[in-house]
Amino acid sequence: MTGMKLPALIAVLTFFLALTSCGVYSLSGASVEGKTIRFSMLDNKARNVVPTLAPALTEKLRSRILSQTGLTSQNGPAAEPDYELSGSIMAYEVTVSAVQNTQQASQNRLTITVHISFKNNISPKASFEQDFSRFADFPASQSLQSVQSGLMDQIGDQLADDIFNKAFVNW
Repeated sequence: MTGMKLPALIAVLTFFLALTSCGVYSLSGASVEGKTIRFSMLDNKARNVVPTLAPALTEKLRSRILSQTGLTSQNGPAAEPDYELSGSIMAYEVTVSAVQNTQQASQNRLTITVHISFKNNISPKASFEQDFSRFADFPASQSLQSVQSGLMDQIGDQLADDIFNKAFVNW
């Protein structure tokens, strides 16, 4: 019976290897036809500017896409890449999300909104421009400065997932 399992296992592994090596699908569910992508640093157009946000969020997007697709990052004015990703941070806002005793804030919410332009030079119909927004709540008893780094990291991961899924998984 083990003689039958080994050929089946080899066939399954060969199938998955063929899918991922041909550049059409990855195990993440991404549909990738191209080989190169160009990333532009996100512009920070938010009213409240955090100097580390644009580079950190750009790097999260870059890392997420490169690690899940096998694409190669292309910088500079060389040949046109298969994909191009650029955008702007449009909002970085703190609002009250819950009140206590109808007068005092008990929870605050940090919301980050980005506008993304994704250009697919292989299949132009798959190109898009879209706003993505995510938030995280934190206790009003804590200052934004004390939780800001962790919240930006958490929200950045969510935004990177959303943008990746829109660009390559078509969710």
